[in-house]
Amino acid sequence: MKRIACLLSFVLCLALTAGCAPTESNADPKADLPEELIVGLDDTFAPMGFRDEAGNLVGFDIDLATAVGEELGVKITFQPIDWDAKEMELSSRNIDCIWNGMSRTPEREESMTLSKNYLNNRIVIMTNPDVQITSKEQLADFKVGTQAESSALEVVQADPIYASIEANLSEYRTYDECILDMQAGRIDVMIVDEVLGQYKNSKLATKLNVASVDFGDDYYVIGFRKEDTALCAQVEEALRAVKASGKGAEIGNAWFGEDLLLDI
Repeated sequence: MKRIACLLSFVLCLALTAGCAPTESNADPKADLPEELIVGLDDTFAPMGFRDEAGNLVGFDIDLATAVGEELGVKITFQPIDWDAKEMELSSRNIDCIWNGMSRTPEREESMTLSKNYLNNRIVIMTNPDVQITSKEQLADFKVGTQAESSALEVVQADPIYASIEANLSEYRTYDECILDMQAGRIDVMIVDEVLGQYKNSKLATKLNVASVDFGDDYYVIGFRKEDTALCAQVEEALRAVKASGKGAEIGNAWFGEDLLLDI
């Protein structure tokens, strides 16, 4: 009886061990993806996501997110939101991610899962064709313009160079007005977010120069809920595929005249 009992115990242990052993999985890594990804955005932020004259939603991030959706086999739905309430929109599950020229900040790293940097929106110096700028100190010798209450103006005001260029710096209601004064020769230099400056430059017959010196980096990221790390990783993988296929360069050239999509 003892031998039979021992044999039965041995067989039971084998069965239990077999049930716990890892087995080869044929699961599709995309199986956990939602059928629809709701992207929250500010639909007034050209050239990342905005309305054209016909009211259609267009922009670099619109095209990029659409390409990522195609890569993942997921429907992308764009949901305009109050940008000031974007974290609440995300946490309340009204949207699945925030994707619209959102800068990486320490505060956002704390409150969200952020993707790797996919674009660097530097604060750049753009000049008329006959002007060459190789150092920020040279700005004191030129008439400079930027948009009032812009991120570019904030960066310039925080820079030590500001004291030497303040008297020569004009603030404009819009960058379009600033560019018109550059074309008329009333100012020589414009300080601007690179994505907006390159977008505007791509539409000009006579191109502006982009100086080799700038006011620093401003990295754009996609924001997800803290618990959605797997979704973030899947979107990053799709971004790499879009970059590798050349589709990212195609989108960048359409909006900026060059490929600004980073390797992630």
